[in-house]
Amino acid sequence: MTLRLHDTLTRQEEPFAPRDPERVRMYVCGPTVYDLAHVGNARPVVVFDVLFRLLRHTYGEGKVVYVRNVTDIDDKINAAAKANGEPIRALTDRTLAAYHADMDALGALRPTHEPRATEFVAPMIAMIGRLIAAGNAYEADGHVLFSVPSFSAYGQLSRRNRDEMIAGARVDVAPYKRDPADFVLWKPSPEGIPGWDSPWGRGRPGWHIECSAMSETLLGETFDLHGGGLDLIFPHHENEIAQSVCAHGGLRTETHFARHWVHNGFVMVNGEKMSKSLGNFWTVRELLEEGIPGEAIRLALLKTHYRQPLDLTRERIAEAKADLDRFYGALRRAPGRKGGTLDAGFVAALEDDLNTPAAIDLHLKRRLAAVNEGEAGAADALLAMGAILGLLQQDPEAWFKGDGDASIDALVDARVAARKARNFAEADRIRKLLAEQGIVLEDTPQGTLWKRAG
Repeated sequence: MTLRLHDTLTRQEEPFAPRDPERVRMYVCGPTVYDLAHVGNARPVVVFDVLFRLLRHTYGEGKVVYVRNVTDIDDKINAAAKANGEPIRALTDRTLAAYHADMDALGALRPTHEPRATEFVAPMIAMIGRLIAAGNAYEADGHVLFSVPSFSAYGQLSRRNRDEMIAGARVDVAPYKRDPADFVLWKPSPEGIPGWDSPWGRGRPGWHIECSAMSETLLGETFDLHGGGLDLIFPHHENEIAQSVCAHGGLRTETHFARHWVHNGFVMVNGEKMSKSLGNFWTVRELLEEGIPGEAIRLALLKTHYRQPLDLTRERIAEAKADLDRFYGALRRAPGRKGGTLDAGFVAALEDDLNTPAAIDLHLKRRLAAVNEGEAGAADALLAMGAILGLLQQDPEAWFKGDGDASIDALVDARVAARKARNFAEADRIRKLLAEQGIVLEDTPQGTLWKRAG
């Protein structure tokens, strides 16, 4: 079966066809580093991490180039740094380090390239210059703006009419704009705000031009797949298309920027999108500090199809944790785990528009039952499937014991010794003592195992 993905541009599932199978190229919009990532921010990281793993399985680990940018030029960053009384670079470095730690905890692989916008200002200035020369952009009052009427295909991704686009973009009605829909490519930087020298004066780039310049530099004029959340379709991705296509000669077929557009649905809270502006969010860090394993958050995100809205609750995360307890419990009892081959049905589920719920419910859980029944090779197959989903790669002992505790190990060993000496009263006393500490014991043919309750 060929991988098929729902393409936002065509509004239907399309076979994924990389231009060069020896160099499959994917770009996904990354974080704006001014605050901790919330669970809604984490969803595209997890979704496109699974796609990255699947593409590496299909085409070869070294043949997939995954770029996820870091926006470290932004008015929100400037405002946060001022409010904190810290240098902008200190804020962005600290926030990016926290982002890496949180996404690592969710089991996400690092992308092949993670460009910071501040390191690519020169390519942005060069692209803006080409857009002005082509008649698609103009300078006005210290700004450079993209002329939306100059690009007849504008709106093809979002399929919004002109009034909807102007309202949805929340554009400033400025006297220097030729058209209300025109958007900023370059803007002046006042004293105290980061700025770079340019042909149009000291200033900084607009948000949209950042991704166009970084993707062009690292992936070329065209690449295979562009991803992100639904909220980026308009105006961000619509504007990326306009800039990138016009910067390379207009509407020529061979320069149509990204071949496939893939967007994940929102994480919802009480029917509303989880967002910092609404204040209805949990940060990933907050959940981790509560003792919730990152892998449980990841599984909870993957149990709903990536294009559907996900009403994520603590109950759903607890259900995911219980599922992982069952998976790791079965692997704990299965000796000689090495990893094995992937089930064809499992791969087919993921190739059907990245259907992770089907892969989990129909294939992972079926393999779990086979492991519990002692079927040869079942544990290895379960591990191989888990690797594509970014799950079940911990040592089962580490999963159940968390950070571990030498004193608990000592008590477990003392109980084993008491049982061997037929001192059952002492063995029962130790079991009760451990239970009071939230430790559950399981006597198996491989010995006595313990885990933390809950």
